[in-house]
Amino acid sequence: MALLTKGAIMRAFEEMLEEMAFDKITVSALVKRSGISPNTFYYHYCDKYALLNEWFGMKLRDIRKDEDDYAGWQKRIKIFFRMCHDNPRLIHHIVDSLSREQLEHYIFEITDKVFISYVKKKAAGRDVSEKRVREIARFYTYAFIGFFLEYIWDDMEDDVDTKVDHLSEMFDRFIEGAIQ
Repeated sequence: MALLTKGAIMRAFEEMLEEMAFDKITVSALVKRSGISPNTFYYHYCDKYALLNEWFGMKLRDIRKDEDDYAGWQKRIKIFFRMCHDNPRLIHHIVDSLSREQLEHYIFEITDKVFISYVKKKAAGRDVSEKRVREIARFYTYAFIGFFLEYIWDDMEDDVDTKVDHLSEMFDRFIEGAIQ
């Protein structure tokens, strides 16, 4: 029963994100649309930000499904960018409502483990400390955040494959130089 209730809440939430900015969504409107009581909502989520966190988590699982490791970061980033491209209103309703700090946090969550794993693979067999691997991955992650924000600001019109392939080439050259 709890899964059905959470599913109803999530469906209503995603519908509302298509229609309006995140900051305009209220818990009262959300519970009305999903056909539950406010107490039921608060049983599952402490507020709409907790719901947003779970929604992002679901999207992350969709991006990561069917793959055991993080070696294919380019594939995942392309999936992520295509999801954004296919849902421009929803993405703008989230991006325009969140603070820069919140948005960076969500993007960081999406990319951090992926890039740490990727840098570790590139550094394998070399004398590179764990601290250095994390520093390189963090640089990579924050560069990606800027890359993603530019993609959003450009109305997601760029060719995803070309843009991510170009980014991948630049990052590979950077990682190689940073490791040496």
